Amino acid sequence: MPAFLTDPSVLIPFILIGFAAQIVDGALGMAFGQISSTLLIAMGVPPAAASAGVHTVESFTTGVSAISHVAHRNVDWVLFIRIVFPGVIGGVLGAYVLTQIKADVARPFVLTYLTALGLYLFYRGVMHRHNERKPKVVEPLGIVGGFLDAAGGGGWGAIVTSNLLVQGSNPRKTIGTVNTAEFFLTITISATFFATLTLTGDKEHSELLLKAVSGLLVGGIIAAPFGALIAKRVHPDKLLTFVGALLTLTSGVALYRLLA
Repeated sequence: MPAFLTDPSVLIPFILIGFAAQIVDGALGMAFGQISSTLLIAMGVPPAAASAGVHTVESFTTGVSAISHVAHRNVDWVLFIRIVFPGVIGGVLGAYVLTQIKADVARPFVLTYLTALGLYLFYRGVMHRHNERKPKVVEPLGIVGGFLDAAGGGGWGAIVTSNLLVQGSNPRKTIGTVNTAEFFLTITISATFFATLTLTGDKEHSELLLKAVSGLLVGGIIAAPFGALIAKRVHPDKLLTFVGALLTLTSGVALYRLLA
């Protein structure tokens, strides 16, 4: 029997991480997958299993977040149609590719990607100044964002949201739209993982993954309704800078330990 069933207190760190990550994700349109995946990979969970677990959690948290954003009228439905279908296609491809690569080979590449992603977010948060206009490049962002999200355990919001904002898209509508589209993306990615991935590994890593997923799910669902409200009140550049610094630190340390 998993330890957390007899002692639920062991879930508290994961619940807090899930809560904080989802607050940022709901408010900014990114970060839940990156933070959660970095944590799991740093603990030794294979990248494919970590991504599958995180996307399982996000299937629930993004559903709650999407409902909240729709209720707050944060969704641009034309933009939604333009990104959701390319995103799903990219997500399926990314999930399939990751399940065909051995964990030891994939781990340094995934951590390198996450570290670079953190630096990218930090740069955008510090340097970006928003001038609103209609974005021109949308569909390619959906494909690339979906692929990297599945292959790296996170990145949909970081790639799609930040690039749309840089192009001049309205921040509140962009965040709400990308979050809503992410629900359909995570459902598809999760289904692809479970259709193509055999989750093998030792008992310790299996129990760790189950414990982490359970805690992240509880914390994420509790936080999900609040993100849409925060999106109306907090300037995206400030949260972008914070997330970039945090992600660069966590994934960079994990990569250093792996290569040292």
